[in-house]
Amino acid sequence: MVVYSINDIEKISGVKAHTLRIWEKRYGVIQPKRTDTNIRYFLDDDLKHVLNIALLNKNGIKISKIAKMTMDEIKRKAAEISSVDAEHENQLDSLTLSLLELNEFKFDRIISSHIEQRGFETTMMDIVYPLMDKLGLMWVTGSINGAHERFVRAYIRQKIIAAIDKTDVNSNEQLKFLIFLPENEDHELSILFSQYLIKRRGFKIINLGLHTSLTHVKDACEIAKPDYIYTILNDGEVGVSIEEYFKLLIEVTGAAKVLTSGIQVARHNIKSNDDITVLMSFTELTDYLEKL
Repeated sequence: MVVYSINDIEKISGVKAHTLRIWEKRYGVIQPKRTDTNIRYFLDDDLKHVLNIALLNKNGIKISKIAKMTMDEIKRKAAEISSVDAEHENQLDSLTLSLLELNEFKFDRIISSHIEQRGFETTMMDIVYPLMDKLGLMWVTGSINGAHERFVRAYIRQKIIAAIDKTDVNSNEQLKFLIFLPENEDHELSILFSQYLIKRRGFKIINLGLHTSLTHVKDACEIAKPDYIYTILNDGEVGVSIEEYFKLLIEVTGAAKVLTSGIQVARHNIKSNDDITVLMSFTELTDYLEKL
């Protein structure tokens, strides 16, 4: 059983603690538990209830009207809103609820609807990655567990691979990219989405996947002779300093231009220079690709 403070609920739901107190005292629409010392706390069902109320309120239903609804009516109305096109914040709330319930049907309906209306790339940028950021916070507070994380990652992985397979490269004259994740690095979703972004813009691409050694990179470069190398360094240990790793990478890639991004790149303040180009977001990557 996970116990949330009012500050936890504020961070997860986006509803200010002051507003939550008003909802409780003035309208009685939420009823947090109290410790022996009169400190508010919330359980899983309370979190879901707050998310449902927030979803209705963000869609123009006054809190005074919500207060007159039963819990079943609130759930039903929230489910109706989740099934229609809505603003990004509302969809994040709906996806969060679907995730907490491990409701794949509802989760897929929201994502697929957004893809149909806005396209896959926009959905990833506006919905999926903000959701992943939110899940990171929820992981810290203990409101999701390993099952939730595996559910989301497996679903998104499947969607990205399907999008990659649907994207064709017709010309034999396009620039060639080689992408990979270093040894001990397993942020597969990031490298897969990078593959989609690059392929969608008409470039040839070779993805060496996860846990790739510099020896494998060197072998691939000698065989395929790519124009660009792209890698991401987030959490994995590469065995040497980041600066030394890039020095070694540049040595094995021949004439290919090295592009990189990731948490460790930012943490070690790696800057673009004549040998390497730092792209600190997917937006920067797409901007770079558009200029080629």
